[in-house]
Amino acid sequence: PRCPRSVPKVSPDILEVSPDVLRCPQGVPRCPQVSPGALKVSPDILKVSPGVLEVSPVSPDILEVSPGVSRCPQASPRCPQMSPRWPQLSPGVPRCPQGVPRCPQVSPSVPRLSPVSPEYVVQHWQEDAFFGEQFLSGVNPVLLRRCPRLPPNFPLTAPMVVPSLGPDTSLEKEMEAGRVFLADYALLEGLPTNVIEGRPQFVAAPLCLLWLNPSGQLLPVAIQLSQHPGPSSPIFLPGSQGWALAKLWVRGSHFILHEMVTHLLHGHFLAEAFAVATQRLPAAHPVHQLLLPHLRFTFHINILARETLLNPGGIIDQATSIGREGTLALVARGVAALTMAELCVPEDIRERGVGDIPGYHYRDDATAIWEAIDSYVQAIVSLFYPGDAAVAEDEELQDWVGEIFRYGVLGNQGSAGDTPGVPELVRFLTMIIFCCSARHAAVNSGQYDYAAWMPNTPGSLQRPPPAAPEEATEELLVATMPGPAATGALLALLSVVSYEGGEPDLLLSAPALRALGRFRSRLAAVSERIRARNARLGLPYPYLDPAGVQESISI
Repeated sequence: PRCPRSVPKVSPDILEVSPDVLRCPQGVPRCPQVSPGALKVSPDILKVSPGVLEVSPVSPDILEVSPGVSRCPQASPRCPQMSPRWPQLSPGVPRCPQGVPRCPQVSPSVPRLSPVSPEYVVQHWQEDAFFGEQFLSGVNPVLLRRCPRLPPNFPLTAPMVVPSLGPDTSLEKEMEAGRVFLADYALLEGLPTNVIEGRPQFVAAPLCLLWLNPSGQLLPVAIQLSQHPGPSSPIFLPGSQGWALAKLWVRGSHFILHEMVTHLLHGHFLAEAFAVATQRLPAAHPVHQLLLPHLRFTFHINILARETLLNPGGIIDQATSIGREGTLALVARGVAALTMAELCVPEDIRERGVGDIPGYHYRDDATAIWEAIDSYVQAIVSLFYPGDAAVAEDEELQDWVGEIFRYGVLGNQGSAGDTPGVPELVRFLTMIIFCCSARHAAVNSGQYDYAAWMPNTPGSLQRPPPAAPEEATEELLVATMPGPAATGALLALLSVVSYEGGEPDLLLSAPALRALGRFRSRLAAVSERIRARNARLGLPYPYLDPAGVQESISI
């Protein structure tokens, strides 16, 4: 059978896309052909009210860093001296805290969930505990892996970490106990780099080892700034010369990997591949009706991104160390490395070995939302597919899965290419809905919160990594930070990525609506639990509160 026939008909012009596809860069998921009349989207989808964002043209005077140390808030670590010329923005820019880069005006009417503020970040950005916490509660909470043994290209010795671990334990004991974790940025090695305002930019592929101490703090204990150990690739340790610079390099690499793989590829590009395939299903097909609310505006926002971010000379070229060329190369690497498991919360948590880290709120909230989506999808699928045979016999469904496999993940063997039965279909649909809603919210909504203070999240770095600890001076740290124009362009972008949206429901039958009602009730309970927990936390984690999670990727 082509498709179950008991589905109410939905207007075919909800979202019309021509059957053609662009010739996208090699290794990148394909995208819809944009031609006159190909995309029917309401002009109000991304409507921004007057005054929500008022940014004056970025000039080199916006952000200037000079050697020295500023008068930071009392009891806070030292931070680079910010020139008095920084605040030269239009009157539309709010009065930010002293010493904090000015940010574009965001209207108070725009809902933003923020556990951190520029004041908080400027006070804590150099603290090892805050550095480690961002692997759990920051904008890329899906990178960290348990480290049962050191990789061969990270020649750290036990005596090197004794000052961090203390005399009563050892590196081997801590690894055996599951309290040592690794952040590996190998995907960044050898990427093409950018030139901004005539100055070459640099990117590193570091290895960062972290330890979960008895107090439950995740602390960095060693950093190597390349994948190739040797005399010109030293290992930096807490308290040693160059430690602050080494952490700056990790934060810069973290930004690149997060923005181009976790966010752009796993969020926007995969959602677009799902949307292209789903649009080929008949409007009455249950999968089309189930998924369209979660894919509705993906084409529009991705087209805007290609016109303003990924276009030659766009913001990615203006503000990042790898530019457009490096970004496309990194996305292709990300596609080749992609597995289905890393997009499915239970398997991702299990494979990364992070199931028992205390205070890992992304894990807890993502698991609760995944289970709610899974229950909802099971209820909907059971209305149309009574058994595995019905799934296997639905040719349109199998064609849909095949198209995603061929053109979305480009035949990557780490991802399933068919749905042999009901459980596999439920898992696949749950993954799509989660990635297009909650996962995107987790990796998108906090970007401005953590990046408004530029030294915490540099988008580009202007000097190469130090080849020896004695080279890693404070002057080099300041000189390595991105220039004012690049920083201004990046902040202008990140300030507008947290708008809320809403989409109508397309599943109209009574049983489907009852399942939808149960789903919403379950999400409301998750939201209530998250808010109660956050009220007790010094640093709340609100990004997966269902009340603030969009149904689809629309920003």
